[in-house]
Amino acid sequence: METYFILPFTLGMIFLFIVLFIKYGLWITKLSHIDKLRIVQSFFTRRTWDAIKESFMEGLVHRNMYKRNPLLGYMHMCFAMGWFLLIVFGHVESYMYYGTLAKAPWYPIFFQYYVHDWFPGERFMANLMDFLLLYILSGVLLAYFKRINSKIFGIKKTTKLKPLDRVALISLWFIFPLRLLAESATAALYGNGGFLTNTVGHFFTWIGVTPTMESALWWAYSLSLGFFFVGLPFSRYMHILTEILFIFLRHYGIKLKKQFNSYSRIQVYSCSRCGVCIDVCQMHVANISNNQSVYILKNIRDQNLTDRKLYNCLLCGRCEQACPVRINLNDLRISQRIRATKEYNSDYAFLQTLPVEPPQVVDKTPEVIYFAGCMTHITPGIKKSVLKVLDKAGVSYQFMDKEKGACCGRPLMLAGQYEAAQKLIAYNREKILDSKAPILLVSCPICYKVFRDDYELGQITIKHHSEYFLELAKQGKISLNKSDKSIVYHDPCELGRGCGVYEPPRDLLRMTGNLQTSQQEKVNSLCCSGSLGDMSLSMADRNVIKGETLKVLLKSNPDVLATACPLCKKTFVKGVDVQVKDIAEIVAEAME
Repeated sequence: METYFILPFTLGMIFLFIVLFIKYGLWITKLSHIDKLRIVQSFFTRRTWDAIKESFMEGLVHRNMYKRNPLLGYMHMCFAMGWFLLIVFGHVESYMYYGTLAKAPWYPIFFQYYVHDWFPGERFMANLMDFLLLYILSGVLLAYFKRINSKIFGIKKTTKLKPLDRVALISLWFIFPLRLLAESATAALYGNGGFLTNTVGHFFTWIGVTPTMESALWWAYSLSLGFFFVGLPFSRYMHILTEILFIFLRHYGIKLKKQFNSYSRIQVYSCSRCGVCIDVCQMHVANISNNQSVYILKNIRDQNLTDRKLYNCLLCGRCEQACPVRINLNDLRISQRIRATKEYNSDYAFLQTLPVEPPQVVDKTPEVIYFAGCMTHITPGIKKSVLKVLDKAGVSYQFMDKEKGACCGRPLMLAGQYEAAQKLIAYNREKILDSKAPILLVSCPICYKVFRDDYELGQITIKHHSEYFLELAKQGKISLNKSDKSIVYHDPCELGRGCGVYEPPRDLLRMTGNLQTSQQEKVNSLCCSGSLGDMSLSMADRNVIKGETLKVLLKSNPDVLATACPLCKKTFVKGVDVQVKDIAEIVAEAME
């Protein structure tokens, strides 16, 4: 009768395992046949070991949290690593006493209640378990402070809690203080605790602890565990276990599809709603604070996502870069747009009548097929500069969309028009492959992104003109004169965070002038606000966001603001005194 206190813990744990078994089972069985094969083929490979290592570093140590803020990382590690070690060494302690691991799961959890007599290593294990408990309690104390003042943890804005979130959170906050009190009460009665529980036990001895008081505290500890287990799969804390599943599937080569599927849902449930993505969102500058990624994922889980929140996003990728779990936030939002959008029903029959520009050198396979893209055509200075550099270097090229051409399809994809985008992709892909050129050269990062991610171009290498011109310069095919002008470079979202191209533009600009650093650059670069990902944002709000970005970029008073995106140039050039130039224009001038 006196051990009935194990029931809340036991029933809660059984309930949690059943729910997780059903949820995870459904998600995995609904993966595509190819994805299932990837899991089977990768399981007994190094990928599993790599997944285990990342699960340890991110699921327990919280390495990415540490990078953002050491105090925030320490707090999360106290809960995750501390509890994990408490469970592991609890089983070690149980094995040392019983000589077997085949005991009911509550024995290691409530070991101090069951075992009062001495055994070899008892004092060491008691002190070790007390040290781990103290370590976790330091994290609990920090969690209390975080709710009062999150700014000291590097977080300006936090998410609101749902009722079940509160149940799980309060239960989590009480688990370890109640364990301390329960074990201390037992230590006061039987003298079997470590340095921490014995110390607190002296207080219980002073107030006159009784077996009834001890039993009540063990009941409270068990109830807090049970409530947490029951609330976990329906709260933000579902991420604790789902994140590990996500890490393994990612290492097995499973990727997010444009269509929302079970792997998409696994990513959604891997979000801890830590709020890190909120602070980096530039929409706050325009007083838009309800459409950040954490809210979108919450809306997906709760099935109450509205178009206003879904489409009002620059898709700049700053939140995705900041996410400690590495969730594909942009692609998740695009997949939701695809689900929510009525398809534009066009067969694009006019594409078949568009002329194809022949290569510059007749009867010879071009070295490069150049795709300018829509935005480059409406910023003709960039297009002219690219052609000038290619001619100067003696590169044979085919200008794919010189007179008339089809859009790359990325803007349609961003709008959720998946099927329409696929028609443009199929048309362009055929033209690119027919050219037999080994290199596809693009001037627009938006095009670069979709060519890299959504076109299947075989052995064709895709290069942005900043990458290709750097190669030409290093090969001596173009000669650049370095001026004394100071240059600050703006990383376009799709080229930088979207495709990881950071250094080639900088290396090229150093050959043409004095490159300065910016306070927000590379992965932390700010969006120009001209993004095609948000067609609902007003021009007034765009200008506010642009103004804040320019304030950071022009802080050092450079002579030239350089970018590598026609859309960024078009956005920045209005209303500033400094020269705004694409890197192609700077290179073309430096050749003279």
